[in-house]
Amino acid sequence: MEKKWDPAGYQSRHSYVWEHGESLIELLAPQPGERILDVGCGSGQLTARIAATGAVVIGLDRSAEMLAEARKNFPSVEFRLADAANFEIEEPVDAVFSNAALHWMKDAAGVAASIARALKPGGRFVAELGGKGNIAAVVEAAQHVTGKTDTPWYYPAVGEYASLLEQHGFEVRLATLFDRPTRVEGEDGMEHWLTTFGDVLLSGMDDAGRREARRAIAAKLRPKMYRDGGWIIDYRRLRVRAVLLTRPSA
Repeated sequence: MEKKWDPAGYQSRHSYVWEHGESLIELLAPQPGERILDVGCGSGQLTARIAATGAVVIGLDRSAEMLAEARKNFPSVEFRLADAANFEIEEPVDAVFSNAALHWMKDAAGVAASIARALKPGGRFVAELGGKGNIAAVVEAAQHVTGKTDTPWYYPAVGEYASLLEQHGFEVRLATLFDRPTRVEGEDGMEHWLTTFGDVLLSGMDDAGRREARRAIAAKLRPKMYRDGGWIIDYRRLRVRAVLLTRPSA
């Protein structure tokens, strides 16, 4: 099932996605004049932050809806529609950046290969994605309610992802998995989160069935996740920094 994004809902209720990515830009350390790709750029907030450093940035995303929002928000930045698992860039870049996007791409080998092709030798890859155990409680509750066992995400362990990058010519300089409990405000915060990010767990249901399932999942999670007017979601993140040693042959 192809994920459809609601840019307005994403920006109004889930700004923490790019706010947490600010420190990832520090790890990227963009320099004026560098050419950088932002893979899975979404509505473009971090792409624009990188551009503000003087780097020349191109944002890539598979969602036409999110790209339309990004172009509206940041008309001076270049955004392109692209599949991260199979894209080409006309000239190799100095760095590839990605925040909170790669876990949506189950063809992780295709993504790694595309990123390696896009980089200059010695170019750097800096990314953060959902790691092993991410939203485990949410997934368990959803599976209990729906009976479905498939999930749409790729949440690798440190060793798994480092090994994948090494197979594509990278030397991994940093790889760390950490908990990031993330607060979503509002009584309806969990249901809104499920609408924005977890609706793919409810595929095959009509609108009424989805609403009922979201309410049931929220009710199951409420005792452990709801407090003081908001929900604490059990995010776990994998952060990596790698350098491309060998470009793949064409």
